[in-house]
Amino acid sequence: MLLSPIRRRVRQLTAGGGPAPQHYLHPAGDAGLFGPHSRTWVVHADFPAMMVGGIGALALQALHPLALAGVWDHSSFRQDLRGRLGRTARFIAETSYGSSAMAEQALARVRAIHAQVRGRHPDGRTYAADDPRLLYWVHLTETTSFLRAHRLLVDPLLPQAHADAYFAEMSLIPLRLGCDPQALRAQRIARTEAEAQADLLGYRDELECSERTRFVLGLLQRMPGAEAQAGLQRLFVRVALDELPDWAVALLGRTPPGALQRHAQRGALRLLAQPLRLALRDGIAAHARRRMAG
Repeated sequence: MLLSPIRRRVRQLTAGGGPAPQHYLHPAGDAGLFGPHSRTWVVHADFPAMMVGGIGALALQALHPLALAGVWDHSSFRQDLRGRLGRTARFIAETSYGSSAMAEQALARVRAIHAQVRGRHPDGRTYAADDPRLLYWVHLTETTSFLRAHRLLVDPLLPQAHADAYFAEMSLIPLRLGCDPQALRAQRIARTEAEAQADLLGYRDELECSERTRFVLGLLQRMPGAEAQAGLQRLFVRVALDELPDWAVALLGRTPPGALQRHAQRGALRLLAQPLRLALRDGIAAHARRRMAG
């Protein structure tokens, strides 16, 4: 009985996040893009880690003025940040755990949205959401953030081979979204963690902490929600921002937490993660595994 309110709060935190878990049961035996033996299914299975990673990725994305311009001009995130997080969570869930048809529909939906997102930044530069350089930036911020949070909350001793396998698998997503590797400075999509980190650093000269960036951080830190979940939201956001790479924390103008504060925050989130995991043990990942067992 106590777990039902937790499940409801999770749905509120992600604004629904798309189809209910039961939609991931069919068709039986359909592995989708990755399948049950993939590292993607392991890394993306933990809700607390994915929340920390998703918030961290959003903060990193806000540092790229052209990536942020597309969201600023063409979405309602300023009025509905939770909805934005929910739509991202839905895409990750459907492409990670959905059937082949569900994953293809999610990819097609995002490609169609990207094709309409065109504009001009206030400084005069033009942008397009399907620009390979911007697609790759979003991909790198998400995959590095998800893996960092997975190590923090789930598996601190994650073998390097498993981390590299995760990046190799996830390289499929930007390719399927239309990211041509030949259009990138690296001329390839990262397939190891070292390549992903190097490519992420390759964007440093393009990043800035603008007024728009600070507005996004403010939204994250005061994201509206029911009072019962406000404390949990704040903890997710604090941990996500404090666990960003050192260069990003500095660029955002944040003061890194002291060792004791960081230890306390991590400990509190690890403690709160346990009932969340218990409440969601029969969630999307479990239903996808049931689909494969059937």
